[in-house]
Amino acid sequence: MRLRLIAAATAAALATLALPATTAQASHAWSNYHWARTANPFTLKLDNNVTAAWTSYLNEASSDWTASTVLNTTVVSGSFGSKTSCTPTTGHVEVCNASYGSTGWLGIASISITTGNHISSAFVKVNDTYFVQAQYNTPAYRRLVMCQEVGHTFGLGHQDENQTNPNLGSCMDYSRDPDGPPSNEHPNSHDYSQLVSIYSHVDSFNTPTVAPANAGQAWGRLVKGTHGQGVSTYVRELGRGNYTVTHVLWAN
Repeated sequence: MRLRLIAAATAAALATLALPATTAQASHAWSNYHWARTANPFTLKLDNNVTAAWTSYLNEASSDWTASTVLNTTVVSGSFGSKTSCTPTTGHVEVCNASYGSTGWLGIASISITTGNHISSAFVKVNDTYFVQAQYNTPAYRRLVMCQEVGHTFGLGHQDENQTNPNLGSCMDYSRDPDGPPSNEHPNSHDYSQLVSIYSHVDSFNTPTVAPANAGQAWGRLVKGTHGQGVSTYVRELGRGNYTVTHVLWAN
């Protein structure tokens, strides 16, 4: 299983991620991206656009991440019709599944950024083209991918990006063996501690409820890594200080 980080930034503030591919992360924040909010815990809506095969995994990921002391998530009905496009909705995380084709990726998480480093909207896609294959069509892989991609939409990076290292017991671990032992199907204490660190301050406004609208979903230009393998970063500029950040989880 291969993971790819994809980021988009303005020309004045190019986002690059310092996530080594060989060691576990003492800090695994995804740059300094976070949702703006005036108090903790804040509530983030995960819009359910997935089929029955994924609903329980989305609900489980929501429950896992709501165990954090700084944020709550709630699963609500999806706000658009096309699972293929999975168009981001301001202030929400859209979660979708579809047969996106032999793209090479299992899942994608993308965040839209405004006013420097504040997340204004996000989406998660999981690719059924691979999840109908025996290698990936397991509860462990579905839990890992859903948990990890949702986790990225909060501003979390990976704890470890070397898939041959022993499991860390975290869904934010880069792993080919999600059921372990230990299992990489759920967050661990380090994930929750990282969220506390990311959201240790408060802002003067709330992006989960109001923010500039997103425009476009193309990945933009490659700024780190190699297309189709390993870990990479892409940039798409939207103008006026807004940009998108997309994470891609690659199949073997």
